[in-house]
Amino acid sequence: MAGEYLTEVAIPETRPMNEPLIHRIVMGALLVFVLAAAIPFVPGAEIGFALLLLFGGQASAIVYAGMVGALVLSFCIGRFVPLRFVAQALSWLRLKRVAKWAAELEATPIKNRAELIENKLTSRFAKQMLRNRYVLLAVLLNLPGNSVLGGGGGLAFIAGASRLYSFWLYLICVLVAVAPFPLLFLLRGN
Repeated sequence: MAGEYLTEVAIPETRPMNEPLIHRIVMGALLVFVLAAAIPFVPGAEIGFALLLLFGGQASAIVYAGMVGALVLSFCIGRFVPLRFVAQALSWLRLKRVAKWAAELEATPIKNRAELIENKLTSRFAKQMLRNRYVLLAVLLNLPGNSVLGGGGGLAFIAGASRLYSFWLYLICVLVAVAPFPLLFLLRGN
């Protein structure tokens, strides 16, 4: 009886009189998806891809909006978290070199941070990637295995905390980076 009741509540019959309830369920699910995908190391892109496989092109707009929302939320949270807290967390995790680097980055004025990082890089290729950091971020967001860096939520958080990315250019970067799979499913129509 409990199973039948939960099914009735969670999956209402699609009728015109149930439309407000279905709308609330979809919006609630989208909110949970955005919040979950914004958390570093949560496989948000994989959840979105699974939704695309399950529902096809009709879910592409919702998945796209959810992933963009999650990455922007994580970026904004990163903007508000001081790097000293990040350095303390890294130190607590026994990542001493990275913690020292985060503390040094925080001590550097925001306008000089890219220069500080560039001076530490030895490879010309790495310096070129720093100069093209928006392209690099777009590639990393779509790269399988980015979960080592925290997935999309972790990358967005790092981008926000570093203050190397302007909000509007970051937003454009994310809008482009997230588009390929939802667009592919939208165009295929299934």
